[in-house]
Amino acid sequence: MITRQLVFKYFNRPNGVVNFHSFQDAHQLFVKMPQPNFPSLHHSMLNLLHQNRPFQALDIFSKQIQELGVTHVDEVSTTLAIKACRGDPKLGSQIHGFALTSGLDLFLSVSNCLMHMYSKCGQLDRALVIFEKLANPDTVSWNTLLSGFKDGSEALRFACRMNYIGVSFDAVTYTTALAHCADCEEFPFGTQLHSLVVKNGMQCEGFIANSLVTLYSKWERIVDAEKVFDEMPSRDLVSWNAILSGYSQEGSYEVEANSTFIEMIRLGMKLDHVSFTSAVSACGHARNLGLGKQIHSLAIKKGYGTHESVCNVLISTYSKCDHIKDAKLVFEGMVNRNVVSWTTMISISEEQAVSLFNNMRTDGVYPNEVTFVGLIHAICASNMVKEGETVHGLCIKSSFFQELVVANSFITMYAKFESIKDAIKVFQEIEDKVIISWNALISGFTQNKMFQEALKTFSSTIIESKPNEYTFGSVLSAIASSESISLRYGQWCHSYLFKLGLNYNPIVSGALLDMYAKRGSINESCKVFNEIKIKNQVAWTAIISAHSRHGDYESVMKLYEDIENQSFEPDSITFLSVLTACGRKGMVEKGKEVFESMVKVYKIEPTPEHYSCMVDMYGRAGRLNEAEEFLTHIPGRVGLPVLQSLLGSCKVHGNMEMGKRVSDALLKMEPKESGSYVLMSNLYAERADWDEVAKIRKGMRENNVRKVVGLSWADVHNANESSHAFSSDDTSHPRTDEIYRMAWFLGSEMKSVKIEGVIEQVNVS
Repeated sequence: MITRQLVFKYFNRPNGVVNFHSFQDAHQLFVKMPQPNFPSLHHSMLNLLHQNRPFQALDIFSKQIQELGVTHVDEVSTTLAIKACRGDPKLGSQIHGFALTSGLDLFLSVSNCLMHMYSKCGQLDRALVIFEKLANPDTVSWNTLLSGFKDGSEALRFACRMNYIGVSFDAVTYTTALAHCADCEEFPFGTQLHSLVVKNGMQCEGFIANSLVTLYSKWERIVDAEKVFDEMPSRDLVSWNAILSGYSQEGSYEVEANSTFIEMIRLGMKLDHVSFTSAVSACGHARNLGLGKQIHSLAIKKGYGTHESVCNVLISTYSKCDHIKDAKLVFEGMVNRNVVSWTTMISISEEQAVSLFNNMRTDGVYPNEVTFVGLIHAICASNMVKEGETVHGLCIKSSFFQELVVANSFITMYAKFESIKDAIKVFQEIEDKVIISWNALISGFTQNKMFQEALKTFSSTIIESKPNEYTFGSVLSAIASSESISLRYGQWCHSYLFKLGLNYNPIVSGALLDMYAKRGSINESCKVFNEIKIKNQVAWTAIISAHSRHGDYESVMKLYEDIENQSFEPDSITFLSVLTACGRKGMVEKGKEVFESMVKVYKIEPTPEHYSCMVDMYGRAGRLNEAEEFLTHIPGRVGLPVLQSLLGSCKVHGNMEMGKRVSDALLKMEPKESGSYVLMSNLYAERADWDEVAKIRKGMRENNVRKVVGLSWADVHNANESSHAFSSDDTSHPRTDEIYRMAWFLGSEMKSVKIEGVIEQVNVS
């Protein structure tokens, strides 16, 4: 060990202890001892450290001790030796031991350096032990310890202690404290520090100003960041990068980010990877592919074309602009790929996600929780059940399942796979459930049409956690989709979210619009829409869908024109609603015009639902030949909804020949689908062809196909139960006799009213 060599090498002689007979003998021996050349030693060690050769510097230090002894080592040499350890606690501990035995630890510079070394290697407790033993710590001592804290809140408490006992803050103190404020939930403390900076006249210090710009940028106070930046007397690259990064993070400051980057180039600044990362990121937020490619070219020219962080942002930007091939080219051209590189590629390459994950592990890159979230999302999108279960097992084995974001992703995954029991099991295994966990389960129940369970889970959620916009989005969707849930629950949710101040949230507004529209309250939908101050794409689409669902063609077309005038581009759902309205109104030519606009003008790929709308439109208008001819233009296999729509039109217009062709195609496609049998049976029944009706019903029995019973619901105000479901000739309700007597009474009253109306009309005539 170095320590033992340092202490005993000089004093342990082969001949035993040296005896001094007189002061003169001692003086002569001292004169004969070689004298150290400290400046030369310091210079050599410092040069090696600058050349990133720490072990050679330690070799010089060790040889100095071996050749000249402990007494020929000073505090500067020891400090340089500690710096040469580069955060290695084993080496650092040996130098620490030497400092203790030689008494050099009494020098403040040595103790400060030891504290820095321990803080750097994550052993803050040992640094604190050294600090507490210092008789007179200086500002450097306090700053060294302050910078060593990993927990921002603890660091700021330490800074408060400094201020309380009167330690003078310098630029390093402010910079370190402000950095902690930016990284933890302590923005108000940062503003107080800013006030203290101004009070002490240190606002012109470059390091402090840079930290303030970073603080305000991270907390999305970009105006305050600009003010600090503009007031700086001189700005370096860090200053420009800080404000550029702020614009980039904000997302809506693309113009400012671009102009700042261009100004940096004009000033001839030596751009670094931070500059390019921020500039490319701004292009990604704005989907500005052209400028992104230009900056990519400049990055290559400046030697940053293969830099990890620059390439990672380039991959993300190209993927956001739907240029996946370019993203893959950047990835393949990287020399060193880190976890961010692999995770980004896994997230954007859903089909190759599993193979990319395996390659990542082969490459020796260890995944993080974000990697698994991206992988699970890709597995969900590709419906790879076995792979999902395998990843679940791997996460349990590697302890990543304990990460909340990963566990929540598994809830979503199993819900998507319709394995709701597994989703519930994952949910129950989470010890500290957050609102995202509850949201995932509510959304899972809604997706699997388990609407009552979604509502019950919501009731538990509001007890355990504070709901957010996604919570209400899911539960309102469940209420909208289930006639068995009373609308009063939706109204109660509306009141509750109003109290929470979420009524203007676009997700919530859209869900409320949809719920009221589906449950027949179009006036409430309009009221919600009119209350939205800034109407976005979601709101416009929701209100158009609401009017379309209620067959209000005029309102749909007016809103469709309004959305175009508002500079919003209609999406596929908007067009679906407009086409539905055109079909129900019989406006075939207008519907064809809208369909062509969707495909040619807005470049939206039609879905099976769009094709079904078009076929239904032709069918309702009795233009069955055009409807059948339209089928030939549908790319790929014609879907079930399209053929069912055409078969329904054949029934309405009595086209037996076409109905038979469509029916045969449907039965080949889905022999277990009851709807096709029922439609064809009704078609033959209207023609009084009872033999064919009997054959169809026999075919249903042979194929074990059962007709789904249609249900209606009655929502009874102030009743204990939310609502009552019933079918035709239903006698399951405990108060069936009373219900039928009331139905007979109402029927009689309606008949009498009708007769009175006819008599009155005859009398008028």
